[in-house]
Amino acid sequence: MENNYFLKVKEYLVELDFRITHEDPRDCVFVVEKESLGIKNLVIGCTDPLLIMEQYILELPMVTVEICQNLLQKNRDIIHGAFVLDESGRRLIFRDTLQMSKLDLHELEASLNSLALLLSEYGEQLLLFSKNQSR
Repeated sequence: MENNYFLKVKEYLVELDFRITHEDPRDCVFVVEKESLGIKNLVIGCTDPLLIMEQYILELPMVTVEICQNLLQKNRDIIHGAFVLDESGRRLIFRDTLQMSKLDLHELEASLNSLALLLSEYGEQLLLFSKNQSR
């Protein structure tokens, strides 16, 4: 069944005009991009029961309470997905999870559009974070 999920997700990505830069059917993983949306090197894992999307955003030179508060407040506005930090606490990632068994083209598209909207609307603030500044 997992291979069927892999093929289904691949079909959706092609239909949504994403460029697949890497795919591994054995591990059910894609790396995709769509520069017109600002999405590059988005990792998508599609194993039952979840489809997991992770987009590395930036390395935070220093994590402050103010930055964490700002990111958590922004999470409230994000329609799909959320900001997360990796195990080091320095790498900022956008992450979203969808249920594989119910996944359809429109749900995947909505999640990808949420990431694109986040990058376009919040990009300036993210750049300030990368320079250890805040607003």
